[in-house]
Formats: sequence, structure tokens, C-alpha cells
Amino acid sequence: MPTNEPQNIISTVANYGKRLFSFIRGRVNTDEDAEDILQDVWFQLSNQPEVGTIEQISGWLYRVARNKITDKYRKQKEESLEDFSFEGEDGEINFKEILLAEAYSPEEESLKKLFWDQLFLALEELPENQRYVFVQNELEERTFQELADESGENIKTLISRKGYAVKHLRNRLQNLYQEFINY
Repeated sequence: MPTNEPQNIISTVANYGKRLFSFIRGRVNTDEDAEDILQDVWFQLSNQPEVGTIEQISGWLYRVARNKITDKYRKQKEESLEDFSFEGEDGEINFKEILLAEAYSPEEESLKKLFWDQLFLALEELPENQRYVFVQNELEERTFQELADESGENIKTLISRKGYAVKHLRNRLQNLYQEFINY
């Protein structure tokens, strides 16, 4: 590796940093996302074996940035019961807390039972493969890797199925959700 290569990277960051950040920021939702992608671009540049051999550094940087932006949008966010939350007067409460909370009064016990009953009814409405992934991952606390090894399915497929299940449950349990907020 030539001794001036770190200097090339430093000058590249200085020359393109602000413009590249602006380019990325115009295509993502938050400054944090843009900063993460920009960091990934710089990381990829620093891992290039011979930075000096890149003929058009600006074209290379923007192409890598576009690819990183595309990758970000292709990734599907893994959803879980932790995502079922709402902001109450006492702060954030999520469905997992409700499901696992200890009931201190008959009213709380009744609401908790109602929630479990409604959850299982909503789960029955799901296709079998979505229900299975959701139950195994959320309620049985098995990892996607374990489920993939067991079933031979791709992890992304399992994550997608769980995502559909979570969306269905979120929609289906919205009214009950409101009951807890108003309780």
C-alpha cells in the first residue's frame, strides 16, 4: 500500500464530505440515516485495496452512496411486540408489558385476559406460516436463525412473514389498544 493512501482518503473526505452528505440526505428520511450511509461509504472507501487506482473518485463515491441508499430501502425492518407501543400519561407502554404484567386488580386481570383472548383470535386469522413465525419468535422467543435452520426457509422470508403478522395484529388490535390507553 502506498504511503500516501491515507492522505488520499483524508483529502477525499474533505473534498466530497459535505456534497456527498447533501446528496444522501436528499434521498433518505433523517440526518441520522444520511450519516450512517455516509459512514458506510467512507468505510467502503477505506477498505479499497488501492484507492489511488479509482479513476473517477467522485463517480465511485456517488455510485456507492446510491447503492447504500438502495440497500437501506430494501432491508425490511424486523417488527416485534416491542413495536406495539403507545404513549400514555405515565410514558410509553407496550403490548408486551401488558401481556406479561402482573394484574393487581380484578379489572386489570380482566383486561389482560381480554387482550390475550383477542390476540389469539387475531392470530387464528393469519395464514399458518405467518402465525407460526410470529408465535415462535415472539412468544417462544426463538431466533429467526433457529427457525430457518429448522424449516430450511430463508431468514428474510421468515422476517417478512412476521412483518405481515405484526401489521395484521396491529390493525386487528387497534380498538383494544385504545381501550388500554383510555383505561
